[in-house]
Amino acid sequence: MILIVDDTPENLISLKKVLEKHNFEVDTASSGEEALKKVLRNEYVLIILDVQMPGMDGFEVAEAISGYSKAKETAIIFLSAANTELKFITKGYSSGGLDYITKPVDMDILLLKVKTFYRIYEQNRKLIEIQKALLDEIAFRKRAERKKDEFISIASHELKTPLTSVKGYVQLLARSVDKGDIPTVKKHLAKAQVQLEKLNELIADLLDISKLESGKLKFNKKSFSLDTLLEGVLEVIHHANPEFTITINGIPPKEIYADEMRIEQVIVNFLTNAIKYSPGTKEIQINIDTSENELYLGVRDFGIGIAPELQKSVFEKFYRVEETAIHFQGLGIGLYISAEIIQRHGGEVGVKSKLGEGSEFYFTLPLNPVHEVE
Repeated sequence: MILIVDDTPENLISLKKVLEKHNFEVDTASSGEEALKKVLRNEYVLIILDVQMPGMDGFEVAEAISGYSKAKETAIIFLSAANTELKFITKGYSSGGLDYITKPVDMDILLLKVKTFYRIYEQNRKLIEIQKALLDEIAFRKRAERKKDEFISIASHELKTPLTSVKGYVQLLARSVDKGDIPTVKKHLAKAQVQLEKLNELIADLLDISKLESGKLKFNKKSFSLDTLLEGVLEVIHHANPEFTITINGIPPKEIYADEMRIEQVIVNFLTNAIKYSPGTKEIQINIDTSENELYLGVRDFGIGIAPELQKSVFEKFYRVEETAIHFQGLGIGLYISAEIIQRHGGEVGVKSKLGEGSEFYFTLPLNPVHEVE
């Protein structure tokens, strides 16, 4: 928008008509004081400012405007018929003006200058947008680099822990075998097996994320019984965590069309997380709701919960909630992999949680998807 400032009504009307005829949006002010009030309220691309006005002259108005942060990008063209001496023109530029036109105004020259300033304004605006986008991208690179470094550190630690444990149990086994202490041998073997299983899960997650990033994670979709899948999963989970009671609310559909192994992977991830982040509790719920076209499956725990501002981030790669004094093992990629699996099935993932009251991680799947080959 253009602001024309002139104490002569005829000048305001004639300039306004010419500019509006060429599709410029125009505002007017009949004094310097009125112009300053308008500059505080509105944003202008250009101000056409008469030099000789009663009260505040054009130079005083320009100097005042130059002190407004809101108007620092606004161009000023001075208009004057009084004096064209070099000293007079120099004062105009030193007051903050970018150009100078003498009266009577040549409208063709004025229009040319206005169009030029508008073009410069648009170019500057685009440059600012590009600069902002570049700064945002650089900040995103830095965050990604920091997350990668954190992940490498976490992965090294998490992989080293079970390896160290296995090494220790193997040493204990060797001593127990020499002594012929079979009960102790069996005990150490069982503990070593647990640590090896943890190591296997960590490596499997690393392989999955590598396949996801390279586009090589394949899906073998077919029709299968969700009820049967849940029975098998619950048996394994209960065997490893006999202290937890897991109940199913709702009736699973007879069959769903998906990659059975990958859907099992997601459910197991949700259940193991529910147990991990629910110290001191003993109940987990699986909530199932089936509509005509969609399956909803949620895993509800009664553990530490997640703060609202953190919930949007839990499915991001390498993200780990570390809001308590308790240290939880893991690489921070299980939920990211789960989200990718569900999204590749045409479904969605999400979480509903209240801090201190537990969480429900859920996914939806279409029940009548197109049977494509992957």
